[in-house]
Amino acid sequence: MKASQTLADNLQLVLTDLIELQLQGKQAHWNIVGPNFRDLHLQLDEVVAAAREFADETAERMRALHALPDGRSTTIAGSTRLEQFPAGLTKTTDAVKLITDRLERTVQTMRDVHDEVDEEDPTTADLLHAFIARLEQLAWMISAEIMTASASVADPQEA
Repeated sequence: MKASQTLADNLQLVLTDLIELQLQGKQAHWNIVGPNFRDLHLQLDEVVAAAREFADETAERMRALHALPDGRSTTIAGSTRLEQFPAGLTKTTDAVKLITDRLERTVQTMRDVHDEVDEEDPTTADLLHAFIARLEQLAWMISAEIMTASASVADPQEA
C-alpha cells in the first residue's frame, strides 16, 4: 500500500507532536523543582520514552507506506501543535499541569486525524489507538500528582 498525501500529512502531524512531546518532556525533566521532585522526574522519563517509541513507530510506519517522515528541528518547531514549554526552573505542580496539557494536546492531534487515517489504513489507526491509550494513561498518572481526594471526575485538577 502507498499512503495518499492526506495520510502522509496526517501521520506527519502526529510525528511532529510526538517529537515535540519528547523534547518538552526532557526540558521539564531537567528543570523541575519542588515537592515530589523525584517521582515526577522519573515519570517524565516515562513520557519521553513513550513519545520516542511512538515517534519511531510512526516514522517507520510512514516509510512502510512509502511516505517520507520529516523530523528536522525546523519542521518540528514550525508545525507542532504543542505550546512552547517555558524556559527556566519549573515548580513540580506547574510542570504537572504543563505536561498533562502537552499529553492531552498530542492525543487530540491523534484524535483529530484518526477518522481519515482509519478510512485509508485501519492498520495505522490501530497504532494510534495504542498510542492514545498509553498517553492518556500517562496524563492520568501525572495529573494524579496534584489531584485531591475530593476532586470530581469531571475536573480532576480542582482543589
